[in-house]
Amino acid sequence: MSAQPQEPEVRVEKGSWARRGVLFFLLLAARPPAARANVTVLLEEPYSYDGAFAGTGHTALYFSRVCAATPVTLRRCNPGERGVVISRYTRIAGYDWIAIPLVPYLYAVENAEDVPLYADPKLAAFLRDQYRRAHLEDIAPDGPGGETPKGDWYELVGSSYDRTNYGFEIETTPEQDDAFIAWINSRPNHANYQFMSRNCADFVRDVLNFYYPNSVSRASVVDLFVGTPKHAAKSLARYGHRHPDLEFSRFVIPQVPGTVKRSRPVRGVLESLFRAKKYVVVLAAFHPFVAGGVMTVDLIGERFNPSKKSLVFSLEGKPSAPLTETERRSYSRDLRELTAENAGEAARAGNAWRKFVESSRPGFNAYGRPVLQSAEVAASLQVSLTRADLRPGEQAAAELQKDFIIARLKQTLSRSRAPRISSNELHEDWLILKNFDAAGNEKLSGPPERGNQTEGENAARSSD
Repeated sequence: MSAQPQEPEVRVEKGSWARRGVLFFLLLAARPPAARANVTVLLEEPYSYDGAFAGTGHTALYFSRVCAATPVTLRRCNPGERGVVISRYTRIAGYDWIAIPLVPYLYAVENAEDVPLYADPKLAAFLRDQYRRAHLEDIAPDGPGGETPKGDWYELVGSSYDRTNYGFEIETTPEQDDAFIAWINSRPNHANYQFMSRNCADFVRDVLNFYYPNSVSRASVVDLFVGTPKHAAKSLARYGHRHPDLEFSRFVIPQVPGTVKRSRPVRGVLESLFRAKKYVVVLAAFHPFVAGGVMTVDLIGERFNPSKKSLVFSLEGKPSAPLTETERRSYSRDLRELTAENAGEAARAGNAWRKFVESSRPGFNAYGRPVLQSAEVAASLQVSLTRADLRPGEQAAAELQKDFIIARLKQTLSRSRAPRISSNELHEDWLILKNFDAAGNEKLSGPPERGNQTEGENAARSSD
């Protein structure tokens, strides 16, 4: 009887399927994540005359996947580009809207590593003018003698020197962004600004409703039916809450510390009228019934706090948790102890820093990053202002830079209505101060514990 042919033996190596599964998931993890893009409403606090009188601020739109071919022509971004900020302006070269890359719009420099940790009016004006000369001559050409031109062009760059900004972002698709680029590039771009019906908030409303119809409503009675930046941001926040399928988040971009006057809270029309005593008293004296109606509408109107549950924006990565109250008290205590131990030295240092700032002139170092230089032609003393350049060097400069970091810490640790710094960034500033301290680590305690970081991030990420 012939032997039956035997089936070939199938040998399954022990654990092979498990290894294949692990390899499969490793390959998935190695794939770069899909790029997420969004459109963000930037709610910008008022300053100067707007802050003192109207108080409604300004608003703009930031697109992470849309970039500027020119300041008045849009395109899709190339890999590595950060996107563009677009807003409606009045009295700037006759255009209705102008597009500026994100970093220059916020800080008037081209690269994230060039952003200064401090700003005074001279430095802000210098950086704005340098960027204008390099990129915006067609929109804001030199004056007759080559000097910096007058006008409102300065609003195009360096927003974060003048004010705190709040971001309300919602995701977009590539198809939506491409449609928007084609739509806005095809429209006439001629100035036709009207306060009542074609202001910056109306521009934001039109664009957001192009992306998501009916996402932003028209102005209400609380704003006397005038579009306001605060109403546009509040409308998008409500829309994001009603559509949990769309990724929505909010963050704050703090005003750069320094001697530039701090911006004021952003308000609606009636809110500004009600809270400005100089208006309410006059109105009550001559029109008491109108004043009573204004007060009633303001009191029953819905409150909207733009800084509530907001993370802190960062050019280096994702927004991070703001400084907790526990951390603020701990860092403040350590800073007070440091200055108390050397009260005379601290007073001298503060005076030296203020005098240097008053007499210095802004400039760039060999790497093209901003510095403050001694005004004396023969002197070569300069103080670095960026985190990349803050390291001990020449003794005189090192002492001034240490004084500068102390002044920055005092400002960012003070109480405010909105976060002035993230927990991570303040930790970096504290390490810089330790590095400059002549006595080493003995005089300064280590950074306070940051055990509430996860709790703070989770709380900030939760939506209203």
